[in-house]
Amino acid sequence: MTSLLRHALLLVTFVHVTHAADDSVLTHIPYKTGDSLSSYEKQRCLLDVYLPKEGKGFATLVWFHGGGLTGGNKDADSTKKVAQGLAQAGVAVVVPNYRLSPQAKYPAYIEDATAAVAWTLQNIAQHGGDTKRVFVSGHSAGGYLALMIGMDAHYLSAFGLKPQNLAGIIPVSGQVMTHYTVRQERGISKFSVTADEAAPVRYADVKNLPPMLVLCADKDMPARAEENVYLVALMKGAGNKRVTLQVIADRNHGSVGNNIANEGDPARDAILKFMEANKAAQ
Repeated sequence: MTSLLRHALLLVTFVHVTHAADDSVLTHIPYKTGDSLSSYEKQRCLLDVYLPKEGKGFATLVWFHGGGLTGGNKDADSTKKVAQGLAQAGVAVVVPNYRLSPQAKYPAYIEDATAAVAWTLQNIAQHGGDTKRVFVSGHSAGGYLALMIGMDAHYLSAFGLKPQNLAGIIPVSGQVMTHYTVRQERGISKFSVTADEAAPVRYADVKNLPPMLVLCADKDMPARAEENVYLVALMKGAGNKRVTLQVIADRNHGSVGNNIANEGDPARDAILKFMEANKAAQ
């Protein structure tokens, strides 16, 4: 049994759930347990669940915060506002923390993010969610994590799952080359473009990927929009007909993610429409 599978033992039950003042929000739920966890894993491998106030059979979005894989937190006001806004629109939002570089190194943060997705697939039905409508998303570094989980099947396979268990992948300004933090961990310049096993673009020709909505900003950080355009072009060239690109006008790298919290935001509307239209194959 791998260490990841041992961590998966937690998936059958909640452990030490703390409720926020709002009963529709569950906070600080461990998504990894076991004697082998480091103190840093115990500190960071927690998630919050924002539930719609009404209804059953709702879709769920696992939303990973950004921060370059070196920073960020599920408790940041901007992250909370995105989760609260989507929950008000009838979507459950699961917001995990994950270990950060340099205290953790590749692929630890991807493995953590995958464990949080596995937790969601195993547990969201207990709260009224439809397990065939679980989507993986995130902004910037969070978008990178969503892409790696949904495109490189070996991460989910450690939990007995596969990308087809996901209803869709929704990266928001995610890096599609090997993440620059991963490069820096390896002593490679941030601006030395690499596309190895740690790059989502490496898997652009994989068949039967979940449906994908790729979002980026018209005024995104240097080369980020171009990377996203390139990923979609490669996927379409490889015959993937279930990938869509939407460049959000009048947005920069930060606002394209943060403004999803706002009703009427075009990225938010695109996400909700995409979630309404798709279910997992399973």
